[in-house]
Amino acid sequence: MKAMILAAGKGERMRPLTLHTPKPLLVAGGKALITHHLDNLSRTGFQEVVINHAWLGQQIEQHLGNGEQFGLEIRYSAEGEPLETAGGIVRALPLLIEGSDGWFLVINGDIWTDFPLGQLQPPANPDCDAVLVMTDNPAHHPDGDFHLGPDGVLSACGADKLTFTGISLLHRRLFAGLDDSAGKLGPVLRNAMARHRVQGVQHHGQWIDVGTPARLTELDRLLTEGKLPS
Repeated sequence: MKAMILAAGKGERMRPLTLHTPKPLLVAGGKALITHHLDNLSRTGFQEVVINHAWLGQQIEQHLGNGEQFGLEIRYSAEGEPLETAGGIVRALPLLIEGSDGWFLVINGDIWTDFPLGQLQPPANPDCDAVLVMTDNPAHHPDGDFHLGPDGVLSACGADKLTFTGISLLHRRLFAGLDDSAGKLGPVLRNAMARHRVQGVQHHGQWIDVGTPARLTELDRLLTEGKLPS
């Protein structure tokens, strides 16, 4: 299975840090955010990774190269002008599904987590198009995103919603009929949820949405002090 790291955002909430540095290359615990993901993917056994980029994307390619330093093969999906998340995935689909059964892993580039990626496996249910990793709601997102039912099926409505971590296992079926103008991933997922085609798993470990300079500083402190595994 191949993996994709979403790294094309402009990082506007992280300014001024991202005026001259793409968000995935911001450093926490002595390593770029995207390097934490690549190290995790390599440890898990992934071999091929696709990274999309737009804003200052050449810096990402120069920093990571072909992935050899991580024991990976990295291929890039250059967008020029940033596409939204679903559009970016559709643009990269030919790279992701080449030689595969249609399933691939997607990780947001601006998160940190200790979730064991090896736990995400294609579901037995042939009518499932996506498996999302969910977690408890952080203070900055108290209302959550989706409801995880006792049967493991996710829905857009319902009490006790959890937060989507930005880690998912997706099938090419999810994007049938879409092109790279598809927009954000959220509406695509909600459409599939309405047809009961999305499952979820809950992560009870560590997860941080590194969306602001303050959260980046906090992540750096926790990693530097050894309070999180690096």
